[in-house]
Amino acid sequence: MPELPHAAEYRKYLEPKTLARISGLDLRARLIVEGLMTGMHRSPYQGISVEFAQHRPYVAGDDIRHVDWKVFGRSDKIYLKQYLEETNLHLICVVDASESMGYSSIDGGDGTQWSKYDHATAIAASLSYMAIQQQDSAGLAVFDSDLKKYFKPSNLPGQWKIITHELTMIPRLKKTNTGKILDQLAEKLTHRSLIVILSDFFDDIESIKKGLRHLRYKRHEMMVFQLLDPMEIEFPFQDVTLFKGMEEMGDLLTEPRALRQGYLEQLSLFTEQLKKLCRGMNIDYHRMNTSDPLDVTLSGFLATRASSIK
Repeated sequence: MPELPHAAEYRKYLEPKTLARISGLDLRARLIVEGLMTGMHRSPYQGISVEFAQHRPYVAGDDIRHVDWKVFGRSDKIYLKQYLEETNLHLICVVDASESMGYSSIDGGDGTQWSKYDHATAIAASLSYMAIQQQDSAGLAVFDSDLKKYFKPSNLPGQWKIITHELTMIPRLKKTNTGKILDQLAEKLTHRSLIVILSDFFDDIESIKKGLRHLRYKRHEMMVFQLLDPMEIEFPFQDVTLFKGMEEMGDLLTEPRALRQGYLEQLSLFTEQLKKLCRGMNIDYHRMNTSDPLDVTLSGFLATRASSIK
């Protein structure tokens, strides 16, 4: 693997146009993380809070962070707090691999493109890398109309290689069915987890609501990242354009200036519905422009994590 650059050079590896020219997802993710974490001192992850269960006597070699010092002060005996489940983080990145996620208007040069799916996989691989580096567990779910791949969270040495390999192998040819997939995940997961959903969310809002509500019922923590290409956000088309239908939609030859205002209004309405839906369930929502450097995306994620554990 190529030698990593010096700290002063990392900033450019957060730019999508630069990242598009880096073919290996594992190297891409490492460069993103190094670029982001340069100068940062606080760990981005902490274990999800869990319920106290009981005490047990201290045994040589135990982690003293779990010592109950109040009990020690009253009795001069050392006891550890035990919890109902492990305190390490279970991170699961849920990546939309449907056809619309393959859309790209960003040219990285040298024949490379940067799609919404590329943006999603770069984030998923980077977050997984950070988690596993500090002995937390990372898992992956990849979906279109069906749950194509699912790997339960693990912190084994080979887990990140499995995650990056699968994220480079998934075709993007079908429709999406977000709500159904979230329902399936809610039934699969046995530990409370931090679930990061990466999608354009071009789907039925009521179905999405049902899936998110099921996961919240199971007490998972969630972050929703809506990924949009700059052309989808700005709709700058001027001349008569043939719009290719994705996810089994028909093609449309039209005058885009006549559609722009209505399109932008519908996009804004849908975005606000999704944002309001997430806010009502205490789910962190972020809308992302795939032309933005990834430190914009990931620093917001880390700030949210940090504020939630203070």
